[in-house]
Amino acid sequence: MRKSHWLPALAAVLCLTVAHAQDTAAPELSREALEAFLRDADLSDFRDAGGGVTGSQRATASDDQMTHDVHVQNVDISRDRFIVPGAEPQINFRDTYIYNVAAYRLAALLGLDNVPVSVSRTIAAVRSSVTWWVDDVAMTEKERIAQNTLGPNPAETSREFYAMYVFDELIRNSDRNQGNMLWTTDWKLWLIDHTRAFRADVELDKPERMVRIDRALLDNLRGLTAESLEEALDGSLTGRERSNVIKRRDLLVQHFDTRIAQLGESLVVMDE
Repeated sequence: MRKSHWLPALAAVLCLTVAHAQDTAAPELSREALEAFLRDADLSDFRDAGGGVTGSQRATASDDQMTHDVHVQNVDISRDRFIVPGAEPQINFRDTYIYNVAAYRLAALLGLDNVPVSVSRTIAAVRSSVTWWVDDVAMTEKERIAQNTLGPNPAETSREFYAMYVFDELIRNSDRNQGNMLWTTDWKLWLIDHTRAFRADVELDKPERMVRIDRALLDNLRGLTAESLEEALDGSLTGRERSNVIKRRDLLVQHFDTRIAQLGESLVVMDE
C-alpha cells in the first residue's frame, strides 16, 4: 500500500503521547509506532472488558520497551435481518471487529484524533481488532449527563460533540451510546467501539444535529476521494462500503454548504 500520499499531512495530528500502564515515563510515539506495538506486542492477562454485548476483552500488551492495556474484539456476525427491541429492523446487518480498524483509519484520514488506534491481528487463531485502551478516563457520557456538566470550557465541549455528529453520520454508526463515549481528565471526548458502524444506509440520519463544523474537518471532507479512502483503509471496508462513505460525504458537504449559504460562514464554520 502506498502511504506517502496521506501520512505526511497527518503526522502532526497523529503523534500521541503514550502513558505507560505502570505510570512510568514513555516516549512520544507516532501513529505508525503505536500500530506496530498493537500488532506485535505479546498479549497476556485477558479479562472481561466490562460493558457492551460482544464479549470483548481487556488484555495487557508488552514488548521490550512498553506495557499498555488494549481492547480485544473478535465479534464478526452477519444477518440478513436483525431486530433490536423498540427499533426498526436492520437489513443486511453486520457487527464486526474490522469496523474498529476502519473507523480509526478514516478518522485519521480526516485529521481527527479522537478514535483510538486500532489494528487487525490474529489471536489464538481468531482474527480480532486490538485497540489502544484509553487512559485517564474520568467518566462516560452517561456519567457526564448525570453530573450535569459541560466541563471547564463548554464551547470546546460543544465542538467535540459537533465533530462526533459529523463522524457518526459519515460512518453511519448505528450504535453510538453513552457507554462508548469516554471523557478523559483533560476533557477530551474519545469515541470507541465501532463494530456496528458502516451501515448500508446512505441518507443522513440526524441532520438536525449538524449545526456547526470545524473548518479543517470540512476541508478534509471536501478533499476525500475514493482513491485516498481505499488507500487509507487498506482493505478494512468493502468497495460498496467505501462507496457509501463517499455518498454520505457528498450529502454532508451539501448539508453544510446549504447552511453556509443560508446563515453565513461565520455561524456555521468554526476556526481554531
